[in-house]
Amino acid sequence: MTAAAELVAARELLSEFPVVDGHNDLPWALREQVRYDLDARDIATDQSAHLHTDLARLRAGGVGAQYWSVYVRSDLPDAVPATLEQIDCVRQLQARYADTLRPALTAADMEAARREGRIASLMGAEGGHSIANSLATLRALYALGVRYMTLTHNDNVDWADSATDEPGVGGLSAFGRAVVREMNREGMLVDLSHVAATTMRDALDATSAPVIFSHSSARAVCDHPRNVPDDVLERLPANGGMAMVTFVPKFVLQAAVDWTAAADENMREHGFHHLDTTPEAMKVHRAFEERTPRPVATVATVADHLDHMREVAGVDHIGIGGDYDGTAFTPDGLDDVSGYPNLVAELLDRGWSRPDLAKLTWQNAVRVLGAAEDVSRDLRATRGPSNATLTALDG
Repeated sequence: MTAAAELVAARELLSEFPVVDGHNDLPWALREQVRYDLDARDIATDQSAHLHTDLARLRAGGVGAQYWSVYVRSDLPDAVPATLEQIDCVRQLQARYADTLRPALTAADMEAARREGRIASLMGAEGGHSIANSLATLRALYALGVRYMTLTHNDNVDWADSATDEPGVGGLSAFGRAVVREMNREGMLVDLSHVAATTMRDALDATSAPVIFSHSSARAVCDHPRNVPDDVLERLPANGGMAMVTFVPKFVLQAAVDWTAAADENMREHGFHHLDTTPEAMKVHRAFEERTPRPVATVATVADHLDHMREVAGVDHIGIGGDYDGTAFTPDGLDDVSGYPNLVAELLDRGWSRPDLAKLTWQNAVRVLGAAEDVSRDLRATRGPSNATLTALDG
């Protein structure tokens, strides 16, 4: 099959089994760029000058379901209201673009969106700081539509260790395990992207529902602490969960790791947070890149991770979480949300079957959310909401 024929075949497959993408930071980009002024960033029009995401490019990319991250920075003193503002942004997007974005809370909603030809619009909170050590706040986020929570972001929380912070509680504390159990009861997916490997293992021990990695790649292919070690990937079949490969070059290309460390330090020296993607910050990024050209990841780089993850975890336990609008750089061929057909075409060229690709793009993610709903239904029948506190459990 020629490259052109593979791209045609990829688009045909995505028309039936579209991509469920586990993580897109459009709400944070809208907050940072225009303070949620949706007229200034109307994603019904071409936003390629400002964003990785708009409706036309989601369609071109074959996206059928999107988890919008309602992320807020972990150093914000008012993380809970900021998270609520992020949720409100997603709700505004859903209302404004209702012909395209269908609010989705369940696996059945995702399938309904696919039948209707709309994009299922889901939410995931990125970081346990968004609940401020409160199980009641966790339940409130679920009631507002949040269907996964990443246990940490780049910094530890009081009850869980991050992959990119110094060890604090050694994984999950007693209260951290209570958070996982309450997420299981609610039906909220436990997301293990960003957490330390010790936290991953503790969460797998504590959970009674499938977990996800909403945007992480394979540590054996790129040795970065944000990625998933093989021993954790090996546990996903028994758990029923899935790891969704991310496209961020500094997590998929080993040569980019050292370059990124230097670029982040350059940002700090110029007074910017290393995750800042505002125009002023990007000028600093671009100037650094002109002096020190960055290593370039490609579609093949990402496919290498998927090949490895399929081998270790199995094809039933992998997916896609691009992290668009949450990263300054993207791989060649995966420049924005229109690029997913290029990845599927690359996997076709590597001999991936159509049934395996359907699992990767759509079926696994729908199954995992449905399984979390099933666990929740059983748990709600046997126990009520937990009122446990950090002080009572961790001292």
